[in-house]
Amino acid sequence: MTMSPSLPDNDRPPPARFAYDRWTWKEIAHLLANLPMAIAGFVYTVLLIGVGAGLSVTVIGLPLLVLGLQGARGLGRAERARVRGMLGVRIDEPSPPARGRREQGFFSWLWAGLKDPVGWRTLLYSFMRLPWGVATFVVTLVGLFVLWPVLPFIARGLTNADRAMARALLSPSDELERRIAELESDRGVVVDTAAADLRRIERDLHDGAQARLVALAMGLGLAKEKLTDDPEAAARMVDEAHGEVKVALQELRDLARGIHPAVLTDRGLDAALSAIASRCTVPVTVSVDLPGRPVQAIEGIAYFTVSELLQNVSKHARATRASVDVWRSGDRLMLQVRDDGRGGARLDGGTGMSGLAERLGAVDGLFVLDSPEGGPTAVTAELPWRDRADTGAVRQDGAT
Repeated sequence: MTMSPSLPDNDRPPPARFAYDRWTWKEIAHLLANLPMAIAGFVYTVLLIGVGAGLSVTVIGLPLLVLGLQGARGLGRAERARVRGMLGVRIDEPSPPARGRREQGFFSWLWAGLKDPVGWRTLLYSFMRLPWGVATFVVTLVGLFVLWPVLPFIARGLTNADRAMARALLSPSDELERRIAELESDRGVVVDTAAADLRRIERDLHDGAQARLVALAMGLGLAKEKLTDDPEAAARMVDEAHGEVKVALQELRDLARGIHPAVLTDRGLDAALSAIASRCTVPVTVSVDLPGRPVQAIEGIAYFTVSELLQNVSKHARATRASVDVWRSGDRLMLQVRDDGRGGARLDGGTGMSGLAERLGAVDGLFVLDSPEGGPTAVTAELPWRDRADTGAVRQDGAT
């Protein structure tokens, strides 16, 4: 949402002049309508504040105030439409009211409604308009009969004040509204990503290690039954079970590495990225130049971003070599993964690039893809750098 401080050239009213034209009559009509609109808004504001504050000691006071703030948004919408139609000022609609978190129920909705900045600004606008509406109505009405030769200039001055007031109180707050919309979107991405990760872990446990351990238990049960009757067969079954245990342990290690690898906790990004580079199907050069270690959350996102990008290199790029560079630039952690493959990668190409971009965006990061047809491909990612509060303690805990 953006707020234009001035009207585009094709939306500006023509200069005021002594002759009464279409713009002059629309401005006069707007000024005359200020009084009834101001009375309605003032009465609504006073009743809402008085009744809501007076009943706040009861269970219905604050919910009534929240509903009133949502109604004030309707008043603001009507005023924006009136200013747009009669004064030619286009004011963007603000973001919808926050709904609160559904899982927290009524009190979350109540708190989100009470903090609604758009509703409060509209109430302030409605409260301030009564003396202004009375003044503009009287001046315009007197001007129609006494000062009609200069009324176009008076009307233009008064409506310019109306335009400024509407822009100041009825427009969305650019930075605040944009930030709220970004945070709401990022919160949804984080929740969806966490839910998808939990489903993946559950599926891997159910289809992999759990199924193998069930088969192992059945095999050991059969070996126990044959132990007295056929010791040799029982020994073979125990030997097979021993092999199954090794495979199950490896699967559990792989699953734990997918959640958070131990080498990342113990030794940091340099060693962790070297480990995943060694598993890539093409030779990978890793260069990590960091003065310290970022917080665990940023470090984990950086690790899994490089991991998924190298998996794409192995599966899709048809490359002969690749490189990973990690460095710090100011308050940003920079990642760059390059390969000499066929190129043509896209954010909507089904290789997980869009998911990576969303994950980085959820933590105020950036994701830039440069992959022309024929290659090479370069992916640059930025993450916010936050120093780890106690690196020594973290390393000690990780080693333990």
